[in-house]
Amino acid sequence: MATARLDIRLDEEIKAKAEKASALLGLKSLTEYVVRLMDENSTQVIAEHESITVEGNVFDQFMSACDQAKAPNKALFDAAGFTCDGNFK
Repeated sequence: MATARLDIRLDEEIKAKAEKASALLGLKSLTEYVVRLMDENSTQVIAEHESITVEGNVFDQFMSACDQAKAPNKALFDAAGFTCDGNFK
């Protein structure tokens, strides 16, 4: 059960288009339509900002560099400690 509330003001033309789209999709209400859009879009935006996609050859080069890497030095350990202390993700 939804408990949070969102109040918005919008242009009548936008509201009319959204109501029509909601009806065409067979949704019960404009609220259901808006909630669906917000959920789908926010999921997509978050995924785009929390992931990275690279070409296969770039990934292969990265993996090759990792395989050839030497043991981490003090500077790398310090940098890793800094990110842990700073709540970086």
